[in-house]
Amino acid sequence: MAVLLGVLAGTVLVLAGAGLGAVGATVVGTGGLAGPKRQAGAAPAPAPRSAPPVPVVTRLGVEVADDRRPGALVVAVHVPGPGASAGLVPGDVLLVFGTARVDSAADLARAVSRARPGDEVRLTVRHRGGGYQQLTAVPGIVT
Repeated sequence: MAVLLGVLAGTVLVLAGAGLGAVGATVVGTGGLAGPKRQAGAAPAPAPRSAPPVPVVTRLGVEVADDRRPGALVVAVHVPGPGASAGLVPGDVLLVFGTARVDSAADLARAVSRARPGDEVRLTVRHRGGGYQQLTAVPGIVT
């Protein structure tokens, strides 16, 4: 009878949009929340392991491709993002990132990966119209 009542209540909640997650723990087992039971005299369960640290990956928030000349051609800028905040626009060509010369998209990826999130980095950019400009970007991380 209790199972039938639980199924009925679960169906009503699903149809109402609450989902089974709200009642799943009370439907399974009538004596409380479902979970592993510990027998008297048994050794305590080992403590859960913490997840290994995740490496921090620095991002500039742009998509680039190799240009015909040295540099990394900006093909897209993520808004919001560090590149957009610095003033990068599609068509710009990144030539220098910090102290690293950028001859290709791979060079830019390596330079960005070595940068520290939150630290200002000076960029040298060639605009589509041919002019050069120094910009300041603050690379971030993706969470």
